[in-house]
Amino acid sequence: MKDIFINEWRGFVRNRLFFVLSILFTGSLAVVTYLGIVQNQTQIEIHHEAHQHIRSQWDEMKPTNPHGAAHFGSYAFKPTTVLNGIDEGITSVTGNVLRLEGHAQNDLVYSEASQSLLISRFGKLKPSLLFQFIIPLFLIFLAFNTYTKERESGRIKLLLSQGTSLQKILLAKVLSVWMIGVLLLLFAVFIQIVFNNPGFNAETFLRLFTLSLSYALYYLIITTLTVLLSVQFSSSSASLTFAIAVWVLWTIFLPKIAGNAVEQLSPLPTRVEFKKAMETDRSKGIDGHNPSGDREKELEKTTLAKYKVDSLSQLPINFDGLVMQADEEYGNSVWDKHFGQLYEQLLSQKRNYQLSGIINPFASLQNLSMGSAGTDMIHHLDFLKQAEVYRRAFIKTLNDKHAYGGSKTGEWEWKANNDFFRSVKDFEYTTTSFANLWTKYLIDIVVLAFWVILLFTLILYSSKRVSLL
Repeated sequence: MKDIFINEWRGFVRNRLFFVLSILFTGSLAVVTYLGIVQNQTQIEIHHEAHQHIRSQWDEMKPTNPHGAAHFGSYAFKPTTVLNGIDEGITSVTGNVLRLEGHAQNDLVYSEASQSLLISRFGKLKPSLLFQFIIPLFLIFLAFNTYTKERESGRIKLLLSQGTSLQKILLAKVLSVWMIGVLLLLFAVFIQIVFNNPGFNAETFLRLFTLSLSYALYYLIITTLTVLLSVQFSSSSASLTFAIAVWVLWTIFLPKIAGNAVEQLSPLPTRVEFKKAMETDRSKGIDGHNPSGDREKELEKTTLAKYKVDSLSQLPINFDGLVMQADEEYGNSVWDKHFGQLYEQLLSQKRNYQLSGIINPFASLQNLSMGSAGTDMIHHLDFLKQAEVYRRAFIKTLNDKHAYGGSKTGEWEWKANNDFFRSVKDFEYTTTSFANLWTKYLIDIVVLAFWVILLFTLILYSSKRVSLL
C-alpha cells in the first residue's frame, strides 16, 4: 500500500497539468489567505479605534443628569475573531455595532452587506470559499479516473498479480489524492499561524484544529466518493459526470432546499409583526416619561410605605429614578419574552439544518467551519445576550444614581459628576470557549464521521465485487 501511495504521488509530480494546477492553487490560496488576514486585522484595528473613541466620549462627559446619559447611551462592538479571516460566516450580513441605551433594545447595524452591493450578492473572497468549493472540485478531477484508468490500461491486473489486494490499491489511491487536499489546507493554516501569530492562543488553536479536522474529513468524503464512483462506472467520463453532479447537488441545490425547509418548519415572524407585538406588550407597562397607570401607582404606594412618608416630596430619594428602573425592568421582561422565543426559533432552525447533513455532508462542514471560526448564529446570539446583560446593568447603574445619588423627586436638572461616569464599567465581550460549545456541533461531527465510515465500508465492499475486465 505504501509503494502504491508513493507511486501515485510520482505520477502526480510527473504530470505537467497537475504541476501547473498545484502552483496555481497554492499561489491563489496564499494570496487569498494573506489578504484575508490583512483585511481582518484592519477590521480589528478599526473596531478598536471606534471603541476607544466611544469610551473616551463617555469618560469625558461633563456633569449630566444620569437619565440624560442613559439616552446618550453607548455602543457595543461585536469583536472580529482571528479566524474570521478564514470564514466570516454570517458576520457580513448581521452587522457588528449595537447601540445600548435606555428604554430600547436595538438591532445590530452597519453590516458590510448593507454597504456593499458586491458583498451582498457574492460575499467576500475568503479562504473558506476555496476550501469549500474549489479544493473539493480539484480533488474530484484528480480522483475521477484513478481506477478506470488503471483498468483500461490493464495495470490493475499487473498490480494484483504482484500480491497486492484491490482493497489496498483503492485505499492507497484515496489517501494519495486526499493528502493533496490536506496539504493545501495545512499550507493555509501555516500562513494563518505565521502572519496572525500575536492573535493566537490556546483557544484559537483549539478552534483552528477543529476547523482543519472538519475540512480534512470532508476532503476524505469527497475523495473516497469519487474513487468509489470510478470503481462503479465503466468509463471515466461517466464517473466524472456523476461526481460533478453530486458536487453541484451538495454545494448549490441541497443547502437552499434545506434552508427553505427549515424556514417552513420553524417560521419566523416578519420584522413588522415582531415590532408590533413588542410595542403592544411594551405599551402595557409604565411609561418612564409619563408615569401613569396601575403599576406606577402601586410602585408609589410601596415606596411611600417603605420610607414611612405620606407624599413623594417627603421621600429622601428621587422617585423618578425608581420609575425609570421599573419601566426598564418591565421592558426587559417584554424583551425576554419576544427575543427568547425568536432565539429559540433560530436555534431550532439551525438544529434542523444540521440534520440535513445526513444527506448532505457539505452542510455539516459549513456549520463546523463557521462554528470553529466563531462566526455562526450560536456565537452571534451569544454576543447579543452578553450585550443585553451589560445594557441592563449599565442602565440600572444610571437609574440608581438618579434615584439614590442625592436628588429629590422632580429634580430633573440634578447632575452627576464626571467621576461617576468614569466609574461605569465598559462592555467587554468574552467569547465563549469552544470547549463549552462543542456539544452544539456534535451532530455535525457525528454526521461527517458517519459519511467517512459509510463510504469506506462501501469502497471495501465494492473491492470484493468489482469486475476487473
